[in-house]
Amino acid sequence: MLTIAIPTYNRGAVLVETIPLLLALAPRADEIVLVDQTRAHPPEIDARLRAWEAEGAIRVIRLDAPSIPHAMNVALAEARNPYVLFLDDDIAPAPDLVAAHARALQTPGVWAVVGQVLQPGETPRHYDDATLHRGAIRDLEFRFHHDEACDVENVMAGNLSVDRARALSIGGFDERFIAAAYRFETDFALRLVEAGGRIRYEPRASIRHLKIPTGGVRAYGDHRTSASPAHSMGDYYFARRHVPAFWRYALRRLRQNVATGYHLRHPWAIAPKLVGELRGLAAALRARRQAQHQGRRE
Repeated sequence: MLTIAIPTYNRGAVLVETIPLLLALAPRADEIVLVDQTRAHPPEIDARLRAWEAEGAIRVIRLDAPSIPHAMNVALAEARNPYVLFLDDDIAPAPDLVAAHARALQTPGVWAVVGQVLQPGETPRHYDDATLHRGAIRDLEFRFHHDEACDVENVMAGNLSVDRARALSIGGFDERFIAAAYRFETDFALRLVEAGGRIRYEPRASIRHLKIPTGGVRAYGDHRTSASPAHSMGDYYFARRHVPAFWRYALRRLRQNVATGYHLRHPWAIAPKLVGELRGLAAALRARRQAQHQGRRE
């Protein structure tokens, strides 16, 4: 019934610690698919992965270049089950993670389930509805360590299960989100809701996110000092797609990400950060124009 899909990039050491935890879950997933975007693992890591693959414990799909939306779309296309549970590669799962997702996916009208994500130092905490669902875009800053189940309009891709057919019907994940791909999962959630689906937040489907400082999206460096568009493009592209007052949103983001306490203490970092933000904005506008042009052709 359910495939676990793990997109991974340059995280071999923690990946080989995560996989045994997933294999020990009861009930186990029917299939574990590893979408590996790493160019080459150290020999001892590669040997362990190939041994699990030879035993049939996991299935490995190897990609040439890193892209989290593309890796997740590949997993959607290749999964052998009607439901797919996406997990980060640096997690500690709750013992009933798979069972909790499977139960919640049977709720009428539910097309996706997002589980609880406990970041380092976090514990489950209760928030009132006004705090959880505030803002012009509902759930844009949802607290994923909340302790009560509810319907939401946002997700985190590191603990997300989907009805495979429904996810494919809306085009999967938008691969125009590049590099760190910030907000790509929120874009997916909003499109899923726009298509008529429900998304259920289920705190019993819990993981502890280890937040390893290397690999994954953190391979793109420190967002506070980088002149790359890798960290900013996704948020601007998301806003161009979903926020009516786009320029107000863009200017607020620009101010909040350049005029920070860190930059006041490290003024040398202001110029590269500003360049990165403007490059991200330009890339987002180009991507949105391309999407609109492709939509007109289709």
